[in-house]
Amino acid sequence: MGTPLLSVRNLVKTYPSGVTALKNVTLDVQQGEFLVVIGLSGSGKSTLLRCLNRLQEPTSGQILFEGRDIGSLQKAQDIRSLRKKMGMIFQHFNLIPRQSVLKNVLMGRLSEKSTWQSLLGIFSEAEKQEALNNLKLVGIGDKALVRADQLSGGQKQRVAIARALTQNPILLLADEPVSSLDPATCHVVMDYLRKINQELGITVIVNLHFLSLVRQYATRVVALKDGELVFTGKPEEITEEWFQRIYGEGAHDFSKNDL
Repeated sequence: MGTPLLSVRNLVKTYPSGVTALKNVTLDVQQGEFLVVIGLSGSGKSTLLRCLNRLQEPTSGQILFEGRDIGSLQKAQDIRSLRKKMGMIFQHFNLIPRQSVLKNVLMGRLSEKSTWQSLLGIFSEAEKQEALNNLKLVGIGDKALVRADQLSGGQKQRVAIARALTQNPILLLADEPVSSLDPATCHVVMDYLRKINQELGITVIVNLHFLSLVRQYATRVVALKDGELVFTGKPEEITEEWFQRIYGEGAHDFSKNDL
């Protein structure tokens, strides 16, 4: 094991309301991992990802990315550069409905554009070709000129993945990317995330609920409960006892029957 790509030390996030969403979370992520974060809603999963790319400011602790303390970044340009290296995929896609699929994917390039280029939507032919290649990579190259609001949920999420890839990230963060999709479509989206991880060598951190998906796709899993890291290990090490500890006594493992 070499130097971690990402190293989190004693991370704490307390909101103005007084709720502490993360409590001294410490973990390392190696280059090339497909790390899955599990836990109940409200356990701190989304907060963790948003602290990693500075969408939310940690209260205390340290986050090292490629050996650099990202908490020390103050300039907007430095934070944009950080987020360019960390592609983000959201639960609800965050697409522009009336724009074409291609234009939505090209939005991943905006951090490199000047204000006037962004306003006018000026992209080079090379950038357009790369966007098309990323759409082909996730199996929807034929949808490039279709409006985003005409796509199914699974197709929209694949557009979001292609958009993140257009940033040329080295780390991909996915916050509940399949929670609003039907079971069959879940596997399609997860298959493409695994393809990106294995074929492109991009490290993936994804928040998930269903243990069947965790066991099928994760190389390693960590679990949060009430903001604390309570488990780290291989997916097959999550026994029924651990499941009950993570999700609570009497919790039902939907993965056995529903996916």
